[in-house]
Amino acid sequence: MSAQLLDGAALARTLHGEFGQRVAVLAARGIRPGLAVVQAGDDPASQVYVRHKLRACAALGLRSELRQLAADAAPRALFDAIAALNADPGIHGILVQLPLPPQFDTALVQEAIRADKDVDGFRLSNLGGLVAGRASFPPCTPAGVMRLLEAAHIPIRGRDAVVVGRSNIVGKPMALLLLGEGATVTICHSQTRALAEHTRRADILVVAAGKPGLIDAAMVRPGAAVIDVGIHRRADGSLAGDVDFASVRAVAGHLTPVPGGVGPMTIAMLLANTLSAAEGSADAPLPSSRESLTHA
Repeated sequence: MSAQLLDGAALARTLHGEFGQRVAVLAARGIRPGLAVVQAGDDPASQVYVRHKLRACAALGLRSELRQLAADAAPRALFDAIAALNADPGIHGILVQLPLPPQFDTALVQEAIRADKDVDGFRLSNLGGLVAGRASFPPCTPAGVMRLLEAAHIPIRGRDAVVVGRSNIVGKPMALLLLGEGATVTICHSQTRALAEHTRRADILVVAAGKPGLIDAAMVRPGAAVIDVGIHRRADGSLAGDVDFASVRAVAGHLTPVPGGVGPMTIAMLLANTLSAAEGSADAPLPSSRESLTHA
């Protein structure tokens, strides 16, 4: 057996074509969707991610804006930047690039973003919406994984799904989205005993543990769909994921490559959320910074 690769880059290109139609509809109404990225510091990986996001905006004709702060910037400077973007009617989505330098409280920063501009989906109100099945903006990486599964016609309802990783960014929202589609979900993490006993039960295995090569072929059920969210740079400059690609490919039924799997879909879902925010702004009066809106 050799796993069918889930090509996130190809699916993202297809979605970009669909997004272009939505951009055209908004343009006819005099609206140009706008995304702002706030970055503090000069982390090399973050700089690469930001460039990819801004290029994707440019390719679709979206307005994009980068607010760059020094690594030693005072927290007040970051909150002031977010406040200005909250008040800008031409900015429909705001994301703060993570990780932040240690002087910033990430949770407080995320809560400072206006709810109807939280296109990363990290505010507590949005995460709570996931629990109730009514999230305004699904977090981008888990949403991208769901689109990959859907495009490959991989059954979810009634299947056993295992998520390795419990972060608020990927692990927990991933589990909630799978649960919402009828999967029986297990969340594993650094304290899980006998990890392989759990992963070998999975029809769908999503790995977001931040540990290169954590999952090998002996830990995968034959024929399973394996989604590798991790990305790491090796000493030789090449990229690797949390899954040992070569061995798992021989066992799994479906497998995401690194790079080219989940990464492009994360950016695609960021664009999708930004378009939804712009569409929502066209249908409702401009809210105050304390209001929380829900978008269909």
